[in-house]
Amino acid sequence: MIGKRVEFCPSLWGGKDWPSAAYSQNTKLVYVPANENFCGGFTGEKQPLVPGQLWLGTKPEDIGLTPAPNADHFGELQAWDPATGKKVWQHDFKTSQLFGSVTATAGDLILVGGTNDRLFRIFHAKTESCCGAEDQLRHHGDAMSYEVDGTQYIAVQSGGASTRNASGCAGRQVAGFENNVPQGGVIWVFALNKK
Repeated sequence: MIGKRVEFCPSLWGGKDWPSAAYSQNTKLVYVPANENFCGGFTGEKQPLVPGQLWLGTKPEDIGLTPAPNADHFGELQAWDPATGKKVWQHDFKTSQLFGSVTATAGDLILVGGTNDRLFRIFHAKTESCCGAEDQLRHHGDAMSYEVDGTQYIAVQSGGASTRNASGCAGRQVAGFENNVPQGGVIWVFALNKK
């Protein structure tokens, strides 16, 4: 409504957003990057629609972004069984949103970045066990996996100009939220141990 403020949870950066989910034929699970515990709001404003330009019906700086009361995490990597409609496991990111696409490999690995702590993570598809690799920038694209001469490699694009824009908290101080998102761009390639 014009002139009225509306508050909502999750925020515009909440729930399942544009980063891709992944399906594993081995586990028969869907792996979903999501965000929770951010609330937002805005005041409706009459604005002309200009083709090709952002139109929100409010000023972008008015949208707001605050943690929900008693928030204990922000980002989530969820594993769902589509046959039963039940969540199998969930990994919470305590101080960061999760704005990275997920890749599932035939070797039961789940690859994901997109957290402001700048770690690229590899999860076991069935158990949620995880390890992280330092990713000096913020992983923002899909990871890919390929093999050369019997060695498996994982490549991931990191950083980029849209990183700060995708980070809903960039430039804002939000209690309990990691906000160290440097700019730049690089491609990281990791070789996996054959064992």
